Amino acid sequence: QVQLVESGGGLVQAGGSLRLSCAASGRAFTTYAMGWFRQAPGKEREFVAAISWSGATDYADSVKGRFTISRDNAKNTVYLQMNSLKPEDTAVYYCQAHRVGFDDLWGQGTQVTVSS
Repeated sequence: QVQLVESGGGLVQAGGSLRLSCAASGRAFTTYAMGWFRQAPGKEREFVAAISWSGATDYADSVKGRFTISRDNAKNTVYLQMNSLKPEDTAVYYCQAHRVGFDDLWGQGTQVTVSS
């Protein structure tokens, strides 16, 4: 199975940018759809962005136009480029791998804090 290791979180001022990375190990990475979710204190986990094995992307309305998800299959890595960050983007961000017929896999999470 694929295992996920995230990096790139941190503290940034409103309007700034961060790039999150999710490095995957294991076989058949290219057959997985990859996604990013986030969870703020006191709130449920919510969908942020996803990218299929073919490169098709999907975004939550709240981040559309500001965030970009991409994947580098040669490096077994998925990225989330976050621009124009807002305080409401503050959350723990989780990487997810999804494949039909298998349990969803999750990274450990990385904290993103956006100051006003």
